[in-house]
Amino acid sequence: MNRWFALIPLLALGLLVAFAALRLGDVAGRNLADGRSGNAYRPDALIGQPVPETVLPILTGATAGPGVVDLKTAGVGKPMLINVFASWCAPCRIEHPQLMALKARGVAIVGVAWKDDPAATRAFLDELGDSYSIVLVDREGRAGLDLGITGAPETFAVDAMGKVVAKSSGPLIDQAEADRLVAAIQAPPRPLPTAVTR
Repeated sequence: MNRWFALIPLLALGLLVAFAALRLGDVAGRNLADGRSGNAYRPDALIGQPVPETVLPILTGATAGPGVVDLKTAGVGKPMLINVFASWCAPCRIEHPQLMALKARGVAIVGVAWKDDPAATRAFLDELGDSYSIVLVDREGRAGLDLGITGAPETFAVDAMGKVVAKSSGPLIDQAEADRLVAAIQAPPRPLPTAVTR
């Protein structure tokens, strides 16, 4: 009987290795589906690029739709944070007070309910408070693919021109990290180059 207890750590290690292999395979598979090689995956690949114009239904009550909007238009031409979250995501609960504090500061946050049931999303927001200007429903995970996320939560800073200017992976709990994202969307645009006269 004691021999079986000695095998438990090996079994746990085997499960951990299998989970890591599946997770890496999922990331590589998404990259190949998007036309990127597995070696070219970079978590910050969208920085400096336009936010994807993925069209998603708007969370209305506890249902998806009937209205739809694309990620870029969701910010109505103003700087915003895009926060990918889910009701089943424990780290999303941990970061929620920070998002509520950002909302209280007047920061526009677009929520993307990733691979979540709209009724569960509504229950999550009713329980913890709604920190979002608008919530988009991404049941199939399409926006997650277009944004290149590896899981929830992830937060993208998008300027008024619809360009991703910063990103934070994992729960947004550090005040300095939250301030970095807010500063990125509030940075003044660079001046246009002027002609050089000789």
